[in-house]
Amino acid sequence: MMNICFQCGKYHADKTIDPSGPFAICPECGHEHRFQQLPLLIISGASGTGKTTVYRHLLGQVSQAIMLDSDILWRSEFNTPDNNYRDFFETWLRVCKNISQSGRPVVLFGAGMGVPENIENCIERRYFSTIHYLALVCSDETLSNRLQQRPEWRGSNEPNYIEEHICFNRWFKAYDNQPVIELIDTSETSIDETSQKICLWIDKNIKLSGY
Repeated sequence: MMNICFQCGKYHADKTIDPSGPFAICPECGHEHRFQQLPLLIISGASGTGKTTVYRHLLGQVSQAIMLDSDILWRSEFNTPDNNYRDFFETWLRVCKNISQSGRPVVLFGAGMGVPENIENCIERRYFSTIHYLALVCSDETLSNRLQQRPEWRGSNEPNYIEEHICFNRWFKAYDNQPVIELIDTSETSIDETSQKICLWIDKNIKLSGY
């Protein structure tokens, strides 16, 4: 509901942000709405690197943030490669923005979420103080083995699917740009070890942001 002006009632996602409040300023009437501009934490990685396993393992163990899996909102209407799935990313940022008004930041798990180009250009990006990126990676062999061991109905054992995600996994490893994407290699670490590293990463970045 933050995109609806509390004064004039007009809908605008593209409000001007004044960090001194912070305030979201309506471009129609100039009304300044104070809001909580919290950080957003994104945990990503190619299929087979362990995102879902870690997400399930951490449920109930992280109290300083709200954890969400981006797959829960996916539907066919969002399958728009022509505009790089922009509506899906905007929708998720809008959801996270509104949830964070409760006073706790969101930790969002999702593959495409971890590509900064998909997120940093979104209109809704302005409502977060910063975005921290973390990607799970592993060796090509480990990734291939994990995908082949999944149930057949998922289609993860198809050669083209495996090759696609090996390439995506390599992209994270080779990424050397801003904003930074921190990496955790899950090739030879247990779920407990990986979860502990992620908990430390979450705690570190929330504290760095002053929350």
